[in-house]
Amino acid sequence: MTFAIVVARFYEDLADRLVAGAREVFETDGAHAVDVLTVPGAFELPLAALYAARSGRYAGVACLGAVIRGETDHYDFVCGEAARGVQDVALRSGVPCAFGVLTVDTMEQALARAGGEKRHQGAAAAEAVLAMVALRRCLEG
Repeated sequence: MTFAIVVARFYEDLADRLVAGAREVFETDGAHAVDVLTVPGAFELPLAALYAARSGRYAGVACLGAVIRGETDHYDFVCGEAARGVQDVALRSGVPCAFGVLTVDTMEQALARAGGEKRHQGAAAAEAVLAMVALRRCLEG
């Protein structure tokens, strides 16, 4: 199987860490190939995920990125719309899409969740995609 990782590059270091975690999970599970598709920020993730899902090339899509709270309401809009958009893509396309976007208050919190001492969000997103692919296969017989 081939999987897509769609990643928002706004925070380059975090993006690289998240991709590494997701890629490791997919490759450990025996993925035939893993394509990494980049977008500028988290707001663009749903459209890129839709392109990937509609292409018919991918068994699943892990959407990765980070949104760090700032001084304005921008954070709330980006997080909510990115999450809703990724869910919409999965529901409309039937292709498993995971929301692996860090939504945190500080860079320290982000680093802790991108391979630091907390849960690795990139790996968790890939695991979610694999679980949903397995469920779909089981139900389709």
